[in-house]
Amino acid sequence: MTQTLDCAESLRRAIRPTTFVHSRTLSDLVGARVVIASETFQHTGSFKFRAAYNVAQQTEAPHLIAASSGNFGQALACACQLLSKRCTIVMPSTSAKVKVDAVRRYGGNVEIVDTALISRAERVKQLAFEHADAQVVSAYDDQWVIDGNASLGEELIKSGEDFDAIVVPIGGGGLASGIIRALQRHGNGTLVYGAEPKMANDAARSLQAGEIVRNESEPQSIADGARTLSVGLNNWPILQAGLSGIVEVEEEMIEEAVRTLFVTANLKVEPTGALALGALLSQAQLFAKKKVCCVVSGGNVDAAVYCRILSGDSLMRTSSGV
Repeated sequence: MTQTLDCAESLRRAIRPTTFVHSRTLSDLVGARVVIASETFQHTGSFKFRAAYNVAQQTEAPHLIAASSGNFGQALACACQLLSKRCTIVMPSTSAKVKVDAVRRYGGNVEIVDTALISRAERVKQLAFEHADAQVVSAYDDQWVIDGNASLGEELIKSGEDFDAIVVPIGGGGLASGIIRALQRHGNGTLVYGAEPKMANDAARSLQAGEIVRNESEPQSIADGARTLSVGLNNWPILQAGLSGIVEVEEEMIEEAVRTLFVTANLKVEPTGALALGALLSQAQLFAKKKVCCVVSGGNVDAAVYCRILSGDSLMRTSSGV
């Protein structure tokens, strides 16, 4: 118990508190009282540092291996650098360059894979076999990851905002699970909704089916942080019991949410981070006149991608040449 408390205190000291942003313009646009909880100013630019630092401080392994599209990878690299450990991050060839560069800048070793030829999970297994001193870490399906993310839920509770609902992006489900777990610990009944790309809607389909439903391959949503095959086994029972629903967000609406956050809140946000606002814009009637916490999970986005989104030039049109 003492070690757990020490780790919790160490985590609190290591992270930056989330940034709360109130925008009257955004609230008027959505028709709800919107408060943004932005993790764009967190160390390494996303909420993932909370989970990564907690994992790195809890394990005794000197070398950590993980698969990541970017945010968890750079967060883990930074945490390992701070705690004098090594890490290897397996990243898909479609990863944003800014995220690949960040992993390397924090001292992490990057393994780029073509997911059409070999999955990230398979390459992680190969590396684990090659490095006997290493521990494989999931970016979302891990109890230490969930506990690290719960620190954000604690901050939402202690903010005194008294939200009617919290809307949070969902990929593997680690962030939503952490927030739900924190609420449950405090007996807080605030409703929690997930926000997921419609083209990567395995979590929504899982809730409907009552069991985990997997994507056949990594969905190529613009929200790269949600390109998971399924929610985690550790996350699933928490999500199933604690989510009030999941809003599926179209790709065009994700881009619109990125632009809206720039215009109404002066926030640079990556597409995955804009999912929660995308959900509010897509299902305004669900949140009408309620006080809603919109969790913006991160701001790491390639400059070229961000400029295209702000200009209104759809990535889908650009990539297809249409």
